[in-house]
Amino acid sequence: MENFTMVETGRGTVKQTAIAVRPFFDSTASNMGLEDYGMSLFDGVVHHEQLACLENNGVIRYLTGLNEFAPDVRLLNGDDKEARVKEIRLAVSELEKELAANVIEIDDPQFWNKVKLLKPDNATFWNRISISCGNEPVFLDPKDPYDRIKLHAIEAGGFAIVAKSFDDARSRAVAPKFYLDKTEETVMARTEYKKMRNKALAELQKLFDKNSTKLFYIAKVVDINSTQYKKSTPNDVIYENMDNYINGFGGETNKERAAKSFIEAVNLDMETLKIKSIVRDSVFFKYIVNKADGYIYHTKTSSMLGRNVSDVLEHLKNPLNEDILKDLNQACEKYWNS
Repeated sequence: MENFTMVETGRGTVKQTAIAVRPFFDSTASNMGLEDYGMSLFDGVVHHEQLACLENNGVIRYLTGLNEFAPDVRLLNGDDKEARVKEIRLAVSELEKELAANVIEIDDPQFWNKVKLLKPDNATFWNRISISCGNEPVFLDPKDPYDRIKLHAIEAGGFAIVAKSFDDARSRAVAPKFYLDKTEETVMARTEYKKMRNKALAELQKLFDKNSTKLFYIAKVVDINSTQYKKSTPNDVIYENMDNYINGFGGETNKERAAKSFIEAVNLDMETLKIKSIVRDSVFFKYIVNKADGYIYHTKTSSMLGRNVSDVLEHLKNPLNEDILKDLNQACEKYWNS
């Protein structure tokens, strides 16, 4: 399949590359309502940025992605470094030929001495490299030498406003406004949440049809309001609450985290789910309590259970502590069966 899209313009249909810089928005996070329209900026707003550079010992080096002496390349070892250097030299050689009619062999010992335009410290050239992005995609054509330069620079982190991929944009602590869209990998990242949500909903349906007991315990584990569930709670109510939870309308508003936590609960064994349910409700009813020393204690016997919920879970799973687990289970079962 060809790597392009067809765009209608006033001059007719133009063949465009499928590689583009697009606005990044997280549909699971609020951005003044813009996320509902697939926008990261208000209409008419455009961000403009010049290629970034670093200064070391008074020498400026631009983040071009075409510098074999860059720190990320120097840190590579063996075949990986050799392959990366060859890749950079091939790209620089082609660009020098196209832009300056300068033919250089990539294995020439004087390769960088013969480079005219693309030396990493050539401020006259690199200061002209910039990118402007708004709500409309900025298509980059690999056949265009200046667009190829921008592609290399984006992947090297040369533009702070543009992430090198959709997955990279999602993983950043502070989300960027734009990302480099290479179609296939971006679609895969975009559908990751949908696949997770659909899997969670499928598991919910299976539990509703075949294992209502496990569904009861899962609801107690994932729902922030665990005490609302008793053995007498209709399965339809639990189903509806879990459906809302998976879709981000419960205690966890981040849709991706909600679907993931539901699936993680589904994968737990029944013993672990029940003990987790007991711990959740025991905290609410103060059958177990946090004390000033930072540890959690069994209220009735003053036995120390651990520093956090994970410690308590392991403590109660230990056969040596069966009496405490039995006491908490009886107290919770009494409430669940009321």
